[in-house]
Amino acid sequence: MSNIIEVKKNVVSFLKENINCYDVTVIKIEKIQESWNAIAEVYEDDSFLKSMNLPPKQIRLFYMVKMDDKLEITAFERLNSFEGMDSTSQQ
Repeated sequence: MSNIIEVKKNVVSFLKENINCYDVTVIKIEKIQESWNAIAEVYEDDSFLKSMNLPPKQIRLFYMVKMDDKLEITAFERLNSFEGMDSTSQQ
């Protein structure tokens, strides 16, 4: 049985090793049956600016990482946005 701290460490380690990023913050973890889903906020250099040989600017991106019960990565993808971060509550 895996705990949430191990899941978080695994997500951060995986993303730092596999994408060119500066900072990884896990912002959501959920267990669904025997698998784990995590969403991470990542800061990377803007690839467009880099391709134009302009000074780099960091942009915020979101990645979804799925793991099985043994914490092996089964899938990951970059998301267009993360709804939970940009929503504002109206009172």
